[in-house]
Amino acid sequence: MGVTRDEQTPAPDRPPAGAGPAEGSTGVGGRHVAPSFGRAVGLTVLGAVVPGVAFLAAGRRRLGLVTLTVFLLVVAGAVWLATAGRRTAVRASVDPTQLTWLVAAIVAAATLWVIVVLAGYRMLLPRRARGWQHAVGTLVVLLLVGAVVAPSVAGVRLANTQRGLIDSVFADDRQSATIVPPPDAADPFGDKERVNVLLLGGDGGAGREGVRTDTVIVASIETATGRTTLFSLPRNLENLPFPASSPLAALYPRGFVGASESEGLLNAVYRNGPATYPDALGPSSDPGADWLKLGVGEALGLPIDYFVLVNLDGFSQLVDALGGITVNVNYYVPVGGEPTRGILPDSYIAPGPDQTMSGPRALDFARGRFGLSDYQRMDRQRCVLDAIVAAADPVTLLSQYQRLAATTAQIVSTDIPQAVLSDFVDLAFLVKDAGIRSVVFDDTVIDPAYPDYPRIRSLVQQALGADTAAPTGPGGTTAPTTAPTTTAPTPAAVPTTPAPAPTGAVGDDVSNVCAYDPVAAQAAIAAGQPPTRGG
Repeated sequence: MGVTRDEQTPAPDRPPAGAGPAEGSTGVGGRHVAPSFGRAVGLTVLGAVVPGVAFLAAGRRRLGLVTLTVFLLVVAGAVWLATAGRRTAVRASVDPTQLTWLVAAIVAAATLWVIVVLAGYRMLLPRRARGWQHAVGTLVVLLLVGAVVAPSVAGVRLANTQRGLIDSVFADDRQSATIVPPPDAADPFGDKERVNVLLLGGDGGAGREGVRTDTVIVASIETATGRTTLFSLPRNLENLPFPASSPLAALYPRGFVGASESEGLLNAVYRNGPATYPDALGPSSDPGADWLKLGVGEALGLPIDYFVLVNLDGFSQLVDALGGITVNVNYYVPVGGEPTRGILPDSYIAPGPDQTMSGPRALDFARGRFGLSDYQRMDRQRCVLDAIVAAADPVTLLSQYQRLAATTAQIVSTDIPQAVLSDFVDLAFLVKDAGIRSVVFDDTVIDPAYPDYPRIRSLVQQALGADTAAPTGPGGTTAPTTAPTTTAPTPAAVPTTPAPAPTGAVGDDVSNVCAYDPVAAQAAIAAGQPPTRGG
């Protein structure tokens, strides 16, 4: 029995195999293809946002469900990393190996996402689409592919930048004369109750000979709780002692001295010590920092584990990368000038609230000291650090991260090895919740020219909660029973609850030192600007 011609010819409105769904194509000869094309484009866009949707719409149920499930798992993982898993994410960000895997994962995910977009569009596109529809569809797909590739490229760049920053700042090939490798590499802090980090601000740069560490702070962090106390020493502290077991003690049995009084101050040890005795401690990538670790540790009675040095020569680049900072100015701050030679400042930063400063201006604000005390400069430097934290919002950090990372690599040096970075991440999360106290050894507490180091060590132990008897100060006077403790902002963008200061603490409360004081500012303005070099 023969087959008629009509039986051999498929109905014109029946979609050929592999052409995808044909909703809307009910006219003879496929003349109503446009609705199906529009639906294909719409589902392709939706499938690019939620991978798997396009496959489901094309009838590829199993493939669509697998793709959608994988996508939802990835989204759930990202949400977890941004919330409960933040510590895991931060630990990964300081591990070069995991950053390498992250780059590979981003490339693989982007490639698969592009394939999903292209495959979904091909499955949904009607076979009899017209030429202009092909052109429009191709343009839409290219835009979708670009939307997938662009953030992936940015992510790869960020990961590679972070990896380069870690490898540069925390280089494993650095030599230290003061770090003893931990017995257990998997647990570098071991049974340590405290980790003590020396924070240095180096005032090097154009027109300056060598580096002077005008900022010397020790961060003592309790490993179990994260409670942190910052001990600030004045730049003009004299006769810095060294441990008896150190070869430096034999070189300076009565404490560090220089060719002149100014060359024997604390801020000159970094430069002058190694310059005078270059091989005193043996091989070291930063002998000046090792000298200070030993000396400052002996002065405070704390073993210094690591150091971090920030060179203010590149500080202005960091501020400019953040788009500037905003600070309050309560008195005239000198720009330039040399107090020891009687050279007047070039100009002054006038008092006023909420002043936006560029990098060079912020550096002038942090450095100026003509006619002012070192302690006023120390306070302003804290305010600048606080302003940098405030300016470092997530959007700015992401948009300027490559520039910020390059600047950081130029101005920061440390002997903290990569092996302990994950442990420092855990400590940082504890510190964020525990808060930070600040102990300032200013001239109301000690005499920098004739420092009583036993008394300083006793005050340090009292600040850390040790039960010690009240020490006897110079001349037989009784020293304060507690250290001069003040609350300082934590170096993190997340507000924290400061640890309570010990009862009966003495010293100035600097918690509001960065706030605008209209009375003081108006008094300074009424007194007039001090004289400058120009008259």
